Parts: sequence; structure tokens; C-alpha cells
Amino acid sequence: MNNQELIQSLRRISYIALFFIGAIVVISAVEQKQVSDVKAVRIAIEPLADGYFLIDSADIHTTIERSFGFNLEGQQLAILDVERVERVLEADPFILDADVYVTAGNVIKIEVLQREPVLRIIDRNGLNYYLDEQGNRLPLSRHFSARVLVATGNIPPHVPDFLEREQYLLKDLFELARLVREDPLWKVMVEEIHLQNGSFVLIPKLGNQRIVFGPFKDVDDKFRRLRLFYEHAVPYAGWREYKTVNLSYRGQVVCEKW
Repeated sequence: MNNQELIQSLRRISYIALFFIGAIVVISAVEQKQVSDVKAVRIAIEPLADGYFLIDSADIHTTIERSFGFNLEGQQLAILDVERVERVLEADPFILDADVYVTAGNVIKIEVLQREPVLRIIDRNGLNYYLDEQGNRLPLSRHFSARVLVATGNIPPHVPDFLEREQYLLKDLFELARLVREDPLWKVMVEEIHLQNGSFVLIPKLGNQRIVFGPFKDVDDKFRRLRLFYEHAVPYAGWREYKTVNLSYRGQVVCEKW
């Protein structure tokens, strides 16, 4: 073996040795980290659109302690299952998504995205809850009462697949509420949707007027007629002139005065 071949062999041996030393250092660091303790738990909750919170950090700690039987702070990292913590938190009805990770300083970071309530259900059987944009049922929060559209009356019970059913009044109610919420005029005007015997009534925020919407059919035409009525008739007679505005009759707006 000449000098050049010897040098190349020594280099290869050096590289291999450095690789194994590095691997040992990494493994040792990982093992040392796993037996080390969690220094702290930091929780960040993304506020909802209006800046409010349906849950707080204490609720997050309570959920974790109830599921694991202990607080994460002070526990060994080796027994921490980050994915399980995420699953436990995402099972909470107020939480849409949870991201949990450990920093280099042994601090557990928990980032939470809340579900957004879009409709509050208050039915005649005493049930009182929210629905989010996906139709999931949310309980009332002890921290804040969300300022959202309210639905009252003879409302069918919530079932997980109600949006997939071909005919279900709760589905019709949810779709009607979505149309109200997404239109700039109806969003600021309508405060409540009342359901009675399959017929919907829109209740404005101002005055005692009732808009009889009727069954959930010919929806676009009904909103078109209602818009024309408010654009052309109301400016002359005034908002408080009419007791009811009835859209149930095809092609007509039938009004009853006080």
C-alpha cells in the first residue's frame, strides 16, 4: 500500500469514527432529554373573530389533568405522548385544532384553535347550544355568550349527520341561517329565526315586525322580493308601519299593518 492509499484509508476510518461519535452524542442527548422534566407549559388560544374566548388556559389544564391524571409540568418527557395530548384536546367540543410540541428548553407549547359559533339554538324542550360552521354542536361557554344569530321554536334534535339528510328541518334552519349570515343586509337586520310547524319567521333587530318566510323553498326568490320591498316600499311607509311581511305567497309580498 502506497502513501496515497494509506492516507485515503485513514480518512475513511476518520469519517466513520466521527459518524459513530456523532451518533453516540445525539443518542445520549436524546436519552438525557427524555429523562429530564417538563419545565413549563405554555398555552396560546387563538381568539375568535370578535376577539372573544369560549375557553381559557385553565380549561385546557383541566382537560389534560382529567385525561392523564396529572399535570404535564414536572413530568418526565419520556412519558409524554404529544399526539395523545393533541387528540385529547381536539375531543373538546370548543377546540377545532390543537398543536402540541416541546421546545429545546423542555417547555411544552400548546396552540389551540377554537370552533367558531355561528348559530345559537334555543328550542322549546329547553335545549340551548351553539352550532359551528360545520354543523357541530357546541355547549354554552361559561366565559362568554357569543353574539350570533338565534334560532327558536319547534326545532328538531341535533344529530351528527343532519346536514347529510335529504329532508330535515334542522338542516333547512342551518342553511337559512347561513344565507342570512352571508348577506350584508340580512346579517345586520335579522336577529332571530323562529320555526313553527315547518314555517320560518325572521325577526328583525329593530321594531316588532315579523317576516313570514314560510317553508324553506323558493329561497332566492323570497329574499329577492324581500329586498325589493325594503328598497322601494319601506322608504315611503316607514319601518314601523307593518306588523307582518309575508313571503309565503308566490310572487307576492303580503303585508299586514298595525
